[in-house]
Amino acid sequence: MSENLRIVGLRAGIETESGEIQEILKGVDLVINDGEVHAIMGPNGSGKSTLSNVIMGHPKYKVISGDILFKGKSLLDKPTDERARAGIFLCFQYPTSIPGVTIGSFLRTILKSVRGKDLPVKEFRKELKEATSLLEVPESWVGRYVNDGFSGGEKKRNEILQMTLLKPSLSVLDETDSGLDIDALRIISEGINKNRSTDRAVLLITHYQRMLNYVTPDFVHVFAQGKILKTGTGELALELEEKGYDWILSGAN
Repeated sequence: MSENLRIVGLRAGIETESGEIQEILKGVDLVINDGEVHAIMGPNGSGKSTLSNVIMGHPKYKVISGDILFKGKSLLDKPTDERARAGIFLCFQYPTSIPGVTIGSFLRTILKSVRGKDLPVKEFRKELKEATSLLEVPESWVGRYVNDGFSGGEKKRNEILQMTLLKPSLSVLDETDSGLDIDALRIISEGINKNRSTDRAVLLITHYQRMLNYVTPDFVHVFAQGKILKTGTGELALELEEKGYDWILSGAN
């Protein structure tokens, strides 16, 4: 089994107006292998979304120390677009609307960017049809503008459609279950499961155990105080649902 992502002693934060860095991540260590699904759970403000943004290279966040290795190579000097082309995909908690740009046009553009070449129309349509069929998305849907007038569930489904076409080596799903009703959660989770593969990995960030009823993780990590405090299997998620986070936080102080 090959190593996909390794995070070593990562400390990072946001640069303030005074030029100082407000530290949010305070020593994160994590190893994810190909074929694995890792779930990160934790209270609000613990730094979970910061971790996803730092992995993706968001310029708003600054690394203080430590390293992020993807396929054995450091990402720290790589801009966001280069990380995406290398095979990292970030599913946003709040996807942005792009009025005037159809989903089909958008998908073809991002495929060209990641693969480094334009995809022939016939080949693109074939791949798109396979992806929409896999996710049970009507083909007519791709004529709509990106997330414009979409429900929360439709926006997240569009993100999973992108992931299905791009086939990233690492998918970072930042609170994909946020704002979803029961039916939308099931559909999105089924889409994630259909994308699972022995040569790809998933980092699933969530507040609640409910998504893990559908997407079974190999490991569950409790993230709080800017770092991982405890790691376990899916049973840990059930324990968190029952007890909350206080029993872990008290032991960490």
